[in-house]
Amino acid sequence: MIPKEKVEAIVSKHNSIEKELASGSIDPKNFAEKSKEYSELGDILKNAKGYLNFTKEKKDLENIINDEKGDQEMINLAKKELVELNKQYEINENKLKIFLLPKDLDDKKNAIVEIRAGTGGLEATLFCSDLFKMYEKVCSKKKWKMEIINISKSEAGGFKEIIFSVTGSDIYSYLKYESGVHRVQRVPDTETQGRVHTSAATVAVLPEAEEVDIKIKESDLRIDVFRSGGPGGQSVNTTDSAVRITHLPSGAVVSQQDEKSQHKNKAKALKILRARVYEAERQKKDKERSENRKNQIGSGDRSERIRTYNFPQGRVTDHRINLTLHKLDEFLSGEIHEEMNESLRLKDQNLKLQELN
Repeated sequence: MIPKEKVEAIVSKHNSIEKELASGSIDPKNFAEKSKEYSELGDILKNAKGYLNFTKEKKDLENIINDEKGDQEMINLAKKELVELNKQYEINENKLKIFLLPKDLDDKKNAIVEIRAGTGGLEATLFCSDLFKMYEKVCSKKKWKMEIINISKSEAGGFKEIIFSVTGSDIYSYLKYESGVHRVQRVPDTETQGRVHTSAATVAVLPEAEEVDIKIKESDLRIDVFRSGGPGGQSVNTTDSAVRITHLPSGAVVSQQDEKSQHKNKAKALKILRARVYEAERQKKDKERSENRKNQIGSGDRSERIRTYNFPQGRVTDHRINLTLHKLDEFLSGEIHEEMNESLRLKDQNLKLQELN
C-alpha cells in the first residue's frame, strides 16, 4: 500500500505548478522544464485522485449493498460498481508505484553510442553497419540529432567501429536498453553453399557526461599527438592532428583522428573519455547498491547477449524478455523498434517493483 501523503504530494505539486504557469511569473529559462513536469504529473493525476477517493467511494457502495431496506436494482448496480472500483484501484496503485519509483537521473541525458564488430570477420562489420543504419532511422523517426564522432571502416564496406552522439529529449532512457551483444544469423553474400553464418556486434550506450557530472583532472591525463593514418587527404596525413588521450587512474584510452584539426580531435576524444569514465563510476555504484543489478534490464552489461536477428526466418528475438517479433525488416527500418523498447521498459519497471516489495 502506498502512503497517502505521497499520493497527496502529487496532487499538491500539480496544483502548485499549475498556479505558477498561470501566473506568468516563471523564469523563461525554467518554463520548458516546468511545463514538462506539469505534463508528467497531469498524466498520473487521475490515478492519484482515484486512489485517494477509493476508501470513501468503497464505503459508500458498501453502505448501499448492506442496506436491508434498499432497492434491489440499486444494490445490484452497486455490487457491479464495487467490482470495477476494486479493479481500477489495482490499476491506479500499480501506475502510482511505477511513477514513484526512484528516477534514474541519467535518463534525461543525451547519449554516446559505440558499436563494434565482434566475432564473424567481415560479416560482423557489415552487421555493425546495419545496426548503425537502424539507429539512424530510429533517431530520424524521433527527430533526434545524430552526430558521428569516430568511424573505422572495413574493406567490405562495413564498420569495424562507429561512435556517435545522440541529442534530444530523454535519449538515454530509451537507448540504454540497446547495450549488449547483438547477434545476427544470415547467409553472407560471399557464401556459395547457402550456409547460415552467425556474427556479432557489441553496442555500448553511455550517458553523455558534462564537466559538472564528473571531474577529470588535467594531471590524470596523458595526451599524445601523432600523424593521422586514416583517410582525409594530404592535409590530414602531413600534420600531427590525431590525438590519443589516456586516463591514467582508470587506464581508459581514446584515440581520435577524424578531424583535420588537432583541437577538434581533442574535444571529441575528451567527450568520449568523459562518458566512459562516468559510466564506469555508474556501474561501480550500481554494483554496490545491488548485487542483482547485473541481471536487470538496461544494466548496460556489454557482455550480455541481448538480441538475435535471424534473417532466414525474418525474426528478431530479445533474450532478456523472450520476445520475438516476426517483422525483422520493419524492426531494422525503425518502424516497430519502439514496440520492443516499450516491452523492455515494462519488464524493467516490474523488476524494480519486485525489489520494493
